[in-house]
Amino acid sequence: MSMPTLFVSHGSPMLFLEKDLPARAFLATLGTLVPKPKAIVAVSAHWNTERPVVSLAARPPTIHDFYGFPEALYRLHYDAPGAPELAARVAELTGAERDPAYGLDHGAWVPAMLGWPEADIPIFQLSVQPYMSPAHHIALGRKLAPLREEGVLVMGSGSATHNLRRLVRGQHGTPPEPWAKAFDDWVADTVERGDEEALANYRTQAPYAVEAHPTDEHFLPIHVAFGAAGEGAHGKPLHRSFASGNLSMASYAFS
Repeated sequence: MSMPTLFVSHGSPMLFLEKDLPARAFLATLGTLVPKPKAIVAVSAHWNTERPVVSLAARPPTIHDFYGFPEALYRLHYDAPGAPELAARVAELTGAERDPAYGLDHGAWVPAMLGWPEADIPIFQLSVQPYMSPAHHIALGRKLAPLREEGVLVMGSGSATHNLRRLVRGQHGTPPEPWAKAFDDWVADTVERGDEEALANYRTQAPYAVEAHPTDEHFLPIHVAFGAAGEGAHGKPLHRSFASGNLSMASYAFS
């Protein structure tokens, strides 16, 4: 059976500690929603490079790529092994450069720690290129499609909406504004229809694209996940909720 690909909205690093959030409860079920992967390729919005890069670390360090948060967050470590040989193969499939030392940033370790807390699945990262197009990222993902037949999970990790200036911080019960809901609904409809052209051109086709994503990096992982599911892929929603008012925490599986 082919492994689906995933896109998850990872939220703030605080998500791990905010145990009353619906999105946190959902991410804690990830390990039950897909077959146990042989390895995870995490495509995080927080590793931005000019060209694709894969991490080859045998023991990826936990990167605390944030500041000003409670000390408890900095004590968290996800000690899963890397997969240097598979990472090297991903580099060959994609033409990516290789980084021998990069670890797991919070876009990777927050959902992984929640979904697979035993830390027994090899995991490594593939970067995104914010100055390249969504179509580039769909094509990048498509080069990973053969991994599905080998039990490898491609997990894009970003945010279905990501406008930090429009968040209602500390008030997760605040309903989203119309622009955030309209964009979120458009994403759900577009991926369910498998509309590659619309997804690749979301800047001109989605309502309120600028408000939802002032910059691209947090949305590009969905394009990689979509591409990695192969030609003709369709998505299905696994979870939809909002945090901090306008931060969509939607997650999707593609096959």
